[in-house]
Amino acid sequence: MVNYIFKDKYDEIVKIGKIICLARTYKKHAEEMNSHITKDPLLFLKPSSSVIFNNNSIIIPSISKCLHHEVELGIVIGKKCREINQKDAQDFILGYLLALDITARDIQLEAKKNGWPWTIAKGFDTFAPISKIILKNKINNPNNLDLSLKINGETKQKSNTKNMIYSVEKIIEFISKIMTLEKGDLIMTGTPEGVGEISEGDIIEAKLGNLSSLKIYVKK
Repeated sequence: MVNYIFKDKYDEIVKIGKIICLARTYKKHAEEMNSHITKDPLLFLKPSSSVIFNNNSIIIPSISKCLHHEVELGIVIGKKCREINQKDAQDFILGYLLALDITARDIQLEAKKNGWPWTIAKGFDTFAPISKIILKNKINNPNNLDLSLKINGETKQKSNTKNMIYSVEKIIEFISKIMTLEKGDLIMTGTPEGVGEISEGDIIEAKLGNLSSLKIYVKK
């Protein structure tokens, strides 16, 4: 499996580090999942082994009967940082990307019911499709980017990052007060409403405005 996501502005390989994910960052998505909004972001982790790229396939695990799609903005950290303020957050960003957070929803619901962590539901191989990085100087405002996702040509998710409860800068401030962020770490910022099931044979097409796209297949 490829273990890097881009060459930076100095043409150096950027290896994937931690994948830090956020939950319930869009009000309408929280409502559709019958979940309440929290004051601070909710975090969970994915392993880097879950990453795949454009034109690759999500593999349905044998122990799950229900996978859901979640389209998201990803933030790639450009240099090590800890306990930074929102006003300085952009200084530590390498760029942005389009990401899918694939969830084994049946496994997650069972975990929630029993008070267990979500790692299994989120951590399977192929459960983090991502695009190439768009360097931050190519994006004027990451807090105003269109996100969309289609399944077999039918639009399922369509929103804008301006609808996130927390700004990109707030997210980085919050996470950096909990853990050191390092070059290559990927933050997946959460999904808008419209999440739903994917099945064997589906073709997923996602877009981040006119900046980036993903085409991903689903198979067993």
